[in-house]
Amino acid sequence: MAKATVRLGREGYRTEIKVGNHTIYADEPLDSGGTDTGPTPMQMMVGALGACIAITARLYAERKGWPLEGVDVGLDMERYSAKEYAGYEGSAAFIHEVRNHIVFRGPLSDEQRQRLMDIATKCPVHRALENPAFFVDVEDLLEVETLSEE
Repeated sequence: MAKATVRLGREGYRTEIKVGNHTIYADEPLDSGGTDTGPTPMQMMVGALGACIAITARLYAERKGWPLEGVDVGLDMERYSAKEYAGYEGSAAFIHEVRNHIVFRGPLSDEQRQRLMDIATKCPVHRALENPAFFVDVEDLLEVETLSEE
């Protein structure tokens, strides 16, 4: 479904990410030892979630023929100790709380806006973050030759 190849060089934290026909970069802020030449991996993840929410809403609205003119998504994610998070009784060490504010622009009815909100929170990235994930080491997945040399 999704595939990426990532390369971190010998110095610093600037990381080259190859996804499809695209190259993007992640880094860390100056005060964390990075060069601040790209978003942090966590910022990229939150950005990917926002993009997925917006795209999912647009796809649904287009399919329904609704007059959605745009989507604005604001996201913030905070990590908490699971022991200190009110109401959590599971076994995880940390809880990640994602707060969002979604605005659908255009002459939509209240019912359409509510349905778009329901659909937006079911985007693939949202589902990947809220459901269990399993990490499996696969020996032949790395495509080193596709990455540029530093």
